[in-house]
Amino acid sequence: MIKILANDGIGKSAAGKLEEMGYKVDESHFEMEELKEAVRHIDVLTVRSATKVTKDIIDAAKETGNLKLIIRGGVGTDNIDSDYAHENGIVVANTPNASSASVAELVIGHMFSLARSIGISNVTMRKGEWNKKQYMGIEIAGKTLGLIGSGRIAQETAKKASALGMKVIYTNRTGEKDCFSEYNYCELHDLFKESDFISLHMPFKKGSKPLISAEEFALMKEGVFIINTARGGIIDEKALLEAIKSCKVSGAALDVFEEEPRINEELCACPKVSVTPHIGGSTIEAQERIGGEVVSIIDRFFNKEKSL
Repeated sequence: MIKILANDGIGKSAAGKLEEMGYKVDESHFEMEELKEAVRHIDVLTVRSATKVTKDIIDAAKETGNLKLIIRGGVGTDNIDSDYAHENGIVVANTPNASSASVAELVIGHMFSLARSIGISNVTMRKGEWNKKQYMGIEIAGKTLGLIGSGRIAQETAKKASALGMKVIYTNRTGEKDCFSEYNYCELHDLFKESDFISLHMPFKKGSKPLISAEEFALMKEGVFIINTARGGIIDEKALLEAIKSCKVSGAALDVFEEEPRINEELCACPKVSVTPHIGGSTIEAQERIGGEVVSIIDRFFNKEKSL
């Protein structure tokens, strides 16, 4: 029987479906040292963002050769040493479609929170403060949203922002995209200069240089708003705080951080920052879709193996 370890959990319907199809599903969660032992006895490992599948984990799996497939339930595979897994004959997959709408909605939610001080006014009202004059906001209709990246989440965000009356521009590393034909492409430095809101939608390799640091903030329009639901580390958090203190940046919304789950207390305490604990894909609907994609990936993989 093919054994699946869902180390960061899996939806009930997905687990039930896999069991019906003849797979054995274990939803236990193991930390690093225990996981090294667990991967020796399984065929499939599924993770979300909490579990890091490092070289050490893969080396432990190599000792028995049982592990054939690693699936990241979500967008990207940056918490998996994919290259090393592939070198050792282990297939790595993810579920890029499942959470696009959910993350895009969170981006829009954060934009409203920044534009109308929803987050901080909720906090101060609970403290008994009536700061009506302090929270003068802006309308997002008519403002320019700059998207860095052009993947599925960026596409969903563009549609929703456009429907709200925003002008959408975008940039990425590979030039213009057919899927963004109705929006204007521009180079990164021009996007910084033209955008009222900037939303990040790109991968990031831990240890790389941040895409946005002090130099990039200096290029931006005065009073810009920044939203990051992509990956922590894309923005230099210290430089962001300095840009907010200088009023170059009017506000920032962050769902991802340089170090997770460690809380950057200075960022979280800043009244001009809207923060959420990496919940971009945390909706009932997204979790159902992720589970469905995981089931499909596993079944296609093993049925293909049987046919070879």
